[in-house]
Amino acid sequence: MEVVAFVGPAGSGKSHRASLVAYQYGCDMIIDDGLVIRDGKILAGKSAKGEETKLAAVKRAIFLDPEHREEAKAVIWRIRPQRILILGTSVEMVERITDALDLPRPEQVVTIEEVATPAQIRLARRKRRQEGKHVIPAPTMEVKRTFPGYMVDPLRYLLRRQDQEPVPVEKSVVRPTYSALGRFYIADTVLAQIATHVAAAVPGIAQVLRVVVESRPEGVTVDLDVALRYGVPMWETMETVQVQVRDALEQMTALTVVAINVHGRRLVVE
Repeated sequence: MEVVAFVGPAGSGKSHRASLVAYQYGCDMIIDDGLVIRDGKILAGKSAKGEETKLAAVKRAIFLDPEHREEAKAVIWRIRPQRILILGTSVEMVERITDALDLPRPEQVVTIEEVATPAQIRLARRKRRQEGKHVIPAPTMEVKRTFPGYMVDPLRYLLRRQDQEPVPVEKSVVRPTYSALGRFYIADTVLAQIATHVAAAVPGIAQVLRVVVESRPEGVTVDLDVALRYGVPMWETMETVQVQVRDALEQMTALTVVAINVHGRRLVVE
């Protein structure tokens, strides 16, 4: 196995360009902030971006936790990729990661300045300071399993290399727990209002009687009690409510929806 180091200051846009650099240098695995990523899938690890403090995030990123380290090592050595791209703020940080995972030291070093202009780096750092956003080089559905309950937005683009067809890539934008901007919460009352509005608009629903929202670490659960109009197909109508409420909550909030439970409590004759 060979290692390529991709280094640059925190917030300079390394994760945003990780897929591009991996593509250009023929790397078939990426290690970024505690995650082991291959073919758009998070194979192992827990992201440093989910830690409560910057110190904990650094420890996570360099695999100081024994359980985290062994999980990542097991996946890497089982797959044995030909070349791995490892992101870090310095060559020394990348070397600490390779030592922790029993990998060879980097044979090549790519700096952020080689793949991004000074203006692009300044923009990335400004957005990190002002918005606290961070990119993870993996699709949104993969990242949501690592960040249940957090805002995750998809970022899609095409990778192009000379004389080859463009390759579609999806990345995800999240805001770390330890962001100086603080945590971002959506009140359960807001989620309940969204669910009520969407459910009431479904044909066949006479009234939304009760909505209970439960926010848990793994995501959001919603229980709805509804009154149905007499004569409508009950099961199909409640299934429509279930699907439309789930879609609305996921699209409007980007939160992970664990379950939408719809209960028909009453029939209304009109």
